[in-house]
Amino acid sequence: MPRTSRLKIGPVEIGGGAPLGLLAGPCVIESEEHVQFLACEIAKLGVPFVFKASFDKANRSSVKSYRGPGLAEGVRILKRVRERGIPVLTDIHEPAQAEIAAEAADILQIPAFLCRQTDLLIAAGRTGRVVNIKKGQFISPHDIRLAAEKVASTGNTSILLTERGSSFGYNNLVVDMRGLAIMQGFGYPVVFDATHSVQLPGAAGTASGGQPEFIEPLASAAVAAGADAVFVEVHEAPERALSDGANALRLDKLAPLMRKLQRICAAARGE
Repeated sequence: MPRTSRLKIGPVEIGGGAPLGLLAGPCVIESEEHVQFLACEIAKLGVPFVFKASFDKANRSSVKSYRGPGLAEGVRILKRVRERGIPVLTDIHEPAQAEIAAEAADILQIPAFLCRQTDLLIAAGRTGRVVNIKKGQFISPHDIRLAAEKVASTGNTSILLTERGSSFGYNNLVVDMRGLAIMQGFGYPVVFDATHSVQLPGAAGTASGGQPEFIEPLASAAVAAGADAVFVEVHEAPERALSDGANALRLDKLAPLMRKLQRICAAARGE
């Protein structure tokens, strides 16, 4: 696999031969207490990680679905996590959100559905924060380079590219592992989103379904193929999650999964 650049995000390094990175947390902020609980539980793994959570899920299937606490409250809650010395990732949906979200986030994430939105990419790049671009389900691995170029046009080359599966007919995604090598060829660290890759978009009618039983095999394959980091949405009780519970990893499964992935990473690198 091509050697990518190395990004330093607080105490975490991703890419360039750094230890396997972890981006983990709930899909959406459910409450301040819940965010603090999950941040503390994930930190107990002893693995440097970036905490992720959304202040707004603007692309929910139904208008009746829970979206999150909103920008102002979300930023306040995420700042509290950052005060613990844990780097934070959150996604933005509009250019005007970039500067405000950057007050609490080390990484600004561009959602898959918005990965071609020029103004959004440029606004994120101008903050100077790391920008994680999720490859849209409708975008080829080759074409996501153009999104990265939009961010880099601001002078900000602190970029992550995330694979999260490609549309395969209706309500289904598949992962082409060749895409990891293709995207690494652009020089940026590549993340594998192990939980959205097992999502079944819209399959539950007013919400997306999922096949969490495939999180481990797909993550294992991606790490063996050279992914620089894994992205995992976790919840202590996915059946009660307010967003994307159908494809979330149960919290108590995260530690054994990471131990396995670290062994795979070491073997793949010949360490």
